[in-house]
Amino acid sequence: MIKPHGSDTLNPLYVEDDAAREALAKEAESLPSIIVSSAAAGNAVMLGGGYFNPLTGYMNRADALNVADNMHTASGVFFPTPVLNMVEDPTPIEGAKRIALRDPNVEGHPVLAVMDVEAIEEFSDEDMNLIAEKVYGTTDMEHPGVAVFMSVGRFNLSGPIQVLNYSYFEKDFPDTFRTAVQIRNEIQERGWNKVVAFQTRNPMHLAHEELCHMAMDRLGADGLVIHMLLGKLKPGDIPADVRDAAIRKMVELYFPPNSVIISGYGFDMLYAGPREAVLHAVFRQNMGATHFIVGRDHAGVGDYYGAFDAQEIFDTIPADALDIEIFRADHTAYSKKLNKVVMMSEAPDHTKDDFVLLSGTKVREMLGQGIAPPKEFSRPEVAKILMDYYQSLNK
Repeated sequence: MIKPHGSDTLNPLYVEDDAAREALAKEAESLPSIIVSSAAAGNAVMLGGGYFNPLTGYMNRADALNVADNMHTASGVFFPTPVLNMVEDPTPIEGAKRIALRDPNVEGHPVLAVMDVEAIEEFSDEDMNLIAEKVYGTTDMEHPGVAVFMSVGRFNLSGPIQVLNYSYFEKDFPDTFRTAVQIRNEIQERGWNKVVAFQTRNPMHLAHEELCHMAMDRLGADGLVIHMLLGKLKPGDIPADVRDAAIRKMVELYFPPNSVIISGYGFDMLYAGPREAVLHAVFRQNMGATHFIVGRDHAGVGDYYGAFDAQEIFDTIPADALDIEIFRADHTAYSKKLNKVVMMSEAPDHTKDDFVLLSGTKVREMLGQGIAPPKEFSRPEVAKILMDYYQSLNK
């Protein structure tokens, strides 16, 4: 199998041994504790599941600034985005060398992880702006990722962690939430060698479905992992349970049996465009995928990034930074001329009118009115699930 990023074997930070985890949970109750931000909790979940391999915990200021500036930690480890635990007020744990991190997203704020505190450092305005500019490409507070980053506090807690649970993800998404360890094991059990990963925070319309078929066919892949984001999104995005149901229906009806793993991961979307595309590639290499589909405006939002910035960034990183390969996709749409979905860049004799193109706003309006989009845009069975959701909102 493809090696994880940065090490020969995957090193998840979840405490697997029941007795050790129980002892740690007991110790945690007597430790000074702090409720972390949702972003830091998501980082803990990803560290626990092995997605952030080879990191052993939260980065310090020097690593964060280095990673923002040149995608390497101070010691030279390639990583595309800072992994931080920023808080507004560190007073509750000041002076403590070992602390409990409490979950902001679960009632009662149970302990999510135990952390050995190596440093508490205050980030200056200059630090915050540099990270925002380099990672998100902007300091505009209208950008949802920047708005979250700037709102979680200026004090950064760095050091290794041991993870006790996966927050609400296991309980709320028992059929979908999977760690990098679990996906890697399933790929191995299925005997897949060439594996394509597809990232989504939305339901999949016909063009997405056909893009996955296209990638699998062209690469001669054994299997596909549809890997959906289960953490916090921006207002207006479709909730994970609805998306999950729509994707499962599509796979059940339109993919060969045993050719797809449907899974999800617990992380809050950054909307960081190119940098997040590289982070997504790290996740997929760690979970065992050999190829990763990067589409038009991948992980983007608004007009902050160019259509293909998220692909072009892979031309700028060192050749040995990652082992996973990128499948570069253009916008896909149904061609009225050819009666099939094609990449628009591969149909040079077409005009815009030769494609079935609908804006997201138009599709949402149709679904809300109980009107199914044309079959050239969305599978009717998928559209039915989405219509039910949008009509329930209207009621």
